[in-house]
Amino acid sequence: MSKYREGAPVLAWVRLDFPRRWRSLAVLALLVSLAAGTVLTAVAGARRGMTAVARLNERVLPATTVALPNQPGFDWEPVRALPEVETLARFAVASAFWIEGAGEGDNVDFPWLDASYLHAVERPVVLSGRMSDPAKSDEAVVSNGYPKHYGKGVGDSVVALLYTPEQVAAYGATGVEPGPPAGPKVTLHIVGIVRSMWVADADDAGGLSATPALLEKYRANMVNPETTSINALIRLRGGESDLPKFRADLARVSGRGDIDTWSLPDARRAAQRRTLFEATCMLGFAVAALVASLLLVGQAIARYTGATVEDLRTLRALGMTSRQSALAAAAGPFVASVVGVLLGAGVAIAASRWFPIGSASVYEPTPGTHVDWTILGTALLVVPALVLLGAVVSGWLAWQTPAARSSRPSAVATAARRIGLPVPVTVGTRLALETGRGRTAVPVRPALVGAVTGVAGVLAAFTFSGGVADAAGNPARFGQTYQLATFFGASSIDYAARPHDVLSGVAALPDVTGVNDARVDAANTADGKTTVPLFSYEPVGKPLDIVLTSGRMPATDSDLVLAPSSADALHIGIGGRVKLSGSEAAGREMTVTGIGFVPQGPHNGYATGGYVSPAGYAALFGKNFKFHFAFVSIRKGADPQQVLLAVKAAANAVEPGSGGGFEEPEQLTAVRQLQQVQRLPLFLGVFLALLAIGTVGHALATAVRRRRHDLAVLRALGMTRRQARGVVVTQATVLALVGLVFGVPLGVALGRTVWRIVADFTPLQYAPPPALWALVLIGPVALLVCNALAAWPGRQAARLRIGHILRTE
Repeated sequence: MSKYREGAPVLAWVRLDFPRRWRSLAVLALLVSLAAGTVLTAVAGARRGMTAVARLNERVLPATTVALPNQPGFDWEPVRALPEVETLARFAVASAFWIEGAGEGDNVDFPWLDASYLHAVERPVVLSGRMSDPAKSDEAVVSNGYPKHYGKGVGDSVVALLYTPEQVAAYGATGVEPGPPAGPKVTLHIVGIVRSMWVADADDAGGLSATPALLEKYRANMVNPETTSINALIRLRGGESDLPKFRADLARVSGRGDIDTWSLPDARRAAQRRTLFEATCMLGFAVAALVASLLLVGQAIARYTGATVEDLRTLRALGMTSRQSALAAAAGPFVASVVGVLLGAGVAIAASRWFPIGSASVYEPTPGTHVDWTILGTALLVVPALVLLGAVVSGWLAWQTPAARSSRPSAVATAARRIGLPVPVTVGTRLALETGRGRTAVPVRPALVGAVTGVAGVLAAFTFSGGVADAAGNPARFGQTYQLATFFGASSIDYAARPHDVLSGVAALPDVTGVNDARVDAANTADGKTTVPLFSYEPVGKPLDIVLTSGRMPATDSDLVLAPSSADALHIGIGGRVKLSGSEAAGREMTVTGIGFVPQGPHNGYATGGYVSPAGYAALFGKNFKFHFAFVSIRKGADPQQVLLAVKAAANAVEPGSGGGFEEPEQLTAVRQLQQVQRLPLFLGVFLALLAIGTVGHALATAVRRRRHDLAVLRALGMTRRQARGVVVTQATVLALVGLVFGVPLGVALGRTVWRIVADFTPLQYAPPPALWALVLIGPVALLVCNALAAWPGRQAARLRIGHILRTE
């Protein structure tokens, strides 16, 4: 009964106060919902993104390795019979067919020979429809990006344009695409949309997988037994732990020690690292938004409870206790927080259909709306509790704080007064930097912090964005210093009779600045755990620039440059030694002389592999090669298309037909991934800019309202309306200047630090990101925005009812 009597005054106050202050509570609820919705969406999206790869692999039968002998007529039966091999699915290294109406050169490559693909190995998650029947030649499944890119989904049909046997043979002999298919047309029915690690939409365009029955029915239109290589996707019984044994057994049964075998668990870990990095960026956004929300919502709660405490002083004199007063003051914010967090949770659930973002979006096994009860349930309990605690503490402190306590004077404002600056400047500076006392106190610190945060956040976002733009427009940051490339041969067979003479003719062109005649083959480490694709560095005429992060290029037959990811996988740096085996040598010891980037190839990324000298390549592989490339750099400022025509003509002049393979390289996947991460800092910059606008605008409006008595006195003593506006303009200008003085260096440093972290993680060559225009414009924009915010408060200050204010206060 005593507890009821203690709570009765609180309930009575709530019934009295809510009807008259419901608008303030509604605004507070909207603030809580905005903050909670933003933070919950980011946290739930980050959690979903960082678990996407693991959740996908729990639902599929992932492959362990891809074996790539790239040898026509390779016998896979001894490999299939190895005790550690659980499932093997072969695919042809061939352009299978085109899709009618999809665009010239939009090929469907690598047709499958075994029904185990998508069933016993890399069995995908079916997002829509059903799996295709491997025995039906007219069925196909597509990845999730296919309907968006091509406008074809479940229930639709596409027409496959197949090659003639003559076109297939010509492609195998020359390595040059045979042009538009002239063979049969086959209608394929799309029966499902699927997803696995192997079927993920890495290039956003989506892909189509026909059944092995199609290749069986039209084998001569897809593969040539004399020239088409057959590789395989393999699932090992013991998973990754069986990979060293499999590599040793593969070399034994094939008689080859240079067969490239990809570790797909490594690829999955790399995907996990990418998604984890993006999720960490998202969590960073959530933390920044949370801190900003605590500042904005916290001061709103403090203002509400402070005003309520002032109203409750009369009831205190009638016997209400301090505890009852604090609870009564906290009741409104608590109810508003409950409503707000429910709305915010609804926003997070509705927004979940667009998450996860970035790389994780292509691995998410259950795209669409998702309810993360762990995150939402925690928020539903924690947010109201925090608001209640903050409101109770704010109310208690308001009771304990003497009304007449003065704030510390600002040294800047004091200096402005002593040097005799005009009164509006002096008063405006004091309003910007001094909190005041009692009921006339204004939220100076939140405004200063908001101004600094807004400037720093916007500048950091544009600095980071400048780094991404610089990298996206400069492939040399990834070591891709060439603008043209050609494919001379594969599987130790050159399609051109005189490739060196062809490149000598190309190197003589005035717009060509470097040429590298590169052979590529795969070396295996002594423990069988790592495969390293090695490029020979053989300049023809002018040497091609190579981007090294440290060290030097190979000079002897035992020197080795490693790409960053390969160096990390081998846990080795400059000066380290590693034993490598190739087709001509086993356990040859090599010394790492440099770390640098390599060209991105069919079987390696730009950060995987290495360079050796011509003598080092011959010692490891002799005259063998997996691929034979040539890379050409051109003069800066030259038109790539014009140079390409000149290069083709020069090559054809030496050997007719040899120029057909020269083309511009495709955009790196890493660039697209960076561009996906680029959006997060921009969103955060916008969020922080809005916070700065809100806090500065609130400070300006509150200062005029709470200091109206001081302003009225100054007006009575002769201050003009124009000078009253000048007070608010000065206050806004000082806030902007403080934001610029502290925010500009902080923003540049923060943007460059984040960009360096991203550059090291990607990896790429770091260069200080350019943000010239942001630096030039941030000052004028900050001053313009702050002074625009001062327009309405300045008008109010100029129109104060002086007599009324002086009589009532």
